[in-house]
Amino acid sequence: MNILFIEDDAIETMKFKRILAKLKVQHKITEAKNGEEALEVLGSADQLPDIILLDLNMPRMSGIEFLKVLKADEHYKYLPTIMLTTSQNRADLLECYRIGIAGYILKPLKYEDYEDKLTKVVQYWEVSELVKA
Repeated sequence: MNILFIEDDAIETMKFKRILAKLKVQHKITEAKNGEEALEVLGSADQLPDIILLDLNMPRMSGIEFLKVLKADEHYKYLPTIMLTTSQNRADLLECYRIGIAGYILKPLKYEDYEDKLTKVVQYWEVSELVKA
């Protein structure tokens, strides 16, 4: 799987890479620090990601702003996008699903809980039929 991981926090990125390494999977990870950078990555990519893991609160372009641009584009709108966030704000949750999010995952404080959630997310998308762009 090709995964686009959009996250501005270096510690969160390290945790995600650590989880994938522990799973011993060979997924290709492309990183972006915000929505603007992610759009540049998508525009210059030889191959589109199979899934996008997206932080909600980021500088320059928030996760919701990025999601709106993504889902308005005919070429990108079918890419499954999963929001990873600490926001328990119901308005954020509803807006993300209204725009077309594939999942909304709350980042737990405990590393073990974070690892458990992200392991399940990755394993789900490994067995799901993905749109190959």
